[in-house]
Amino acid sequence: MSEHTEIDEGIISLRNESVPVTQVVVRDASLGYENLVVTEGLNFGISAGDYLCILGENGSGKSTLIKALLGLKSQIAGEIQWYGGLSGKDVGYLPQQTVVQRDFPASVREIVRSGCLASMGWRPFYNKAEKQLAEEKMQRLGISEFADRCYRELSGGQQQRVLLARALCAAKKMLLLDEPVTGLDPKAQNDLYELIEGLHQEGITIIMVSHDVGAALKYATHILHIGSQRQLFFGTKADYLQSDVGEGFIASQGGEQA
Repeated sequence: MSEHTEIDEGIISLRNESVPVTQVVVRDASLGYENLVVTEGLNFGISAGDYLCILGENGSGKSTLIKALLGLKSQIAGEIQWYGGLSGKDVGYLPQQTVVQRDFPASVREIVRSGCLASMGWRPFYNKAEKQLAEEKMQRLGISEFADRCYRELSGGQQQRVLLARALCAAKKMLLLDEPVTGLDPKAQNDLYELIEGLHQEGITIIMVSHDVGAALKYATHILHIGSQRQLFFGTKADYLQSDVGEGFIASQGGEQA
């Protein structure tokens, strides 16, 4: 991994200023399916207020890592530790959207409210605070006017805003996004990126899997690169731009350094 990473008793420091609050640390993690290793040797940390973009080739284990962070899949080896009272259950998650999900027959309000389900336990009904939270998130993302409409009647960009509002109902301090702009037209992509950046500016930690190198170089504070042939990097965006891994990947994608 990058020499820029310093891990000392769970404290991650990648900046010259005061040490930020650590939220999650991954140490020597190997990930895969049924003991088939997809990626190994992952070492990185995420601090409050980071905007981490996860880059790499298809099949390198990016989405598998997201599932491991959420506790949906166990790592084959190594450890994932959460700090500050956070866990994967406290994180808002926007997964890759499938064709079936795009045709889901529920109202926008119902879908956004469902982001509160993880915190409800066995309670069968939403309480007043949860209903209010859903209304606030719809207002924040500019979809209140669609609240009573059927989700499947919306455009792709509108649907992603709905799913992001749902994720925000679950999020306390962090959002995990897996290819959030896939299938959207350029304007909808830009609008969603700007929404996500606005949430980051409000203090939410962002972890985003992306194939969009340009967006990563524009918005990210840190880059985690998971590549083939054990090409791994973790560090600041500036350091990634100067690394052999970063230079090679950007060139292969037809991009230029920012």
